[in-house]
Amino acid sequence: MPYLKPERPEKVTAPSLLASKQRGERLVCLTAYDYPTARIVDEAGIDIVLVGDSLGNVVLGYGNTVPVTLDEILMHTRAVRRGVQRALLVADMPYGSFHTGPDDAVRAALRLVKEAGAEAVKLEGGRKRIDLIKRLVDEEIAVMGHIGLTPQSVNKLGGYRVQGKTPEAAHGLIDDARALEEAGAFAIVLEVVPREIAKLITETVSIPTVGIGAGVHCDIQVLVLHDMLGLSFGKLARFVRPCADTRESITDAVTRYADDVRNGTYPSDAESYSMPAEAREQLETATPVNDSNIRKS
Repeated sequence: MPYLKPERPEKVTAPSLLASKQRGERLVCLTAYDYPTARIVDEAGIDIVLVGDSLGNVVLGYGNTVPVTLDEILMHTRAVRRGVQRALLVADMPYGSFHTGPDDAVRAALRLVKEAGAEAVKLEGGRKRIDLIKRLVDEEIAVMGHIGLTPQSVNKLGGYRVQGKTPEAAHGLIDDARALEEAGAFAIVLEVVPREIAKLITETVSIPTVGIGAGVHCDIQVLVLHDMLGLSFGKLARFVRPCADTRESITDAVTRYADDVRNGTYPSDAESYSMPAEAREQLETATPVNDSNIRKS
């Protein structure tokens, strides 16, 4: 089926994503971590806004996503919620928030929905998360799955590498995707997998696939906003397409501001406030305050 331009519904929801896939529409997802960027992204027509645990890398300065806490995701999701109206708002469940049992995971997910305003949660893992996803769905929480490269498993994986390169690994990913669909996930992130496998999974499951480093055949594409805007440090992943050099623009603006302060051209008279003429005259004729006046009083 050829992909179509989406019809731009008033509000994107988890069920509407399935309808979009059935119509052959391509949808767009971006991360956001604060109110201003969330509002800009939403008003630009992005379909899904993800408060990803990638905030650990691009906002909080961590070396990877593992240290990100539930409280940090909650705080950033609250901020993003205030800026998003049309897009579906999805919050990541950070490392450690769903590893100590289904009851703890439900509590964490409920906080993201009830306290922070998320409309869905995302968690990493395939078949080993099936019972947990079923439990969350039974509690009426919309769940987005995530397979392929799972950054929270970086210590186990030993680094960030392409997943599903062998026939055995590819079949494992397909089985993961099918299991996530059967468990009730409404979409599946496919991260850093061969495009052939992503295409096969997208054609195999009825729910939408969300690609990041997974080729053109996924139903939805997602990128980390800071990577796309050139606000990241270090080497970018192969799949990132920088669409702006915002870092250079910010550097130029900060440098110009600092130069203007140092050479005395900022603030100018037009950028300063002045007293009314009558008050200024009274001030100029008033008795100056000095030490002797203070002592006499």
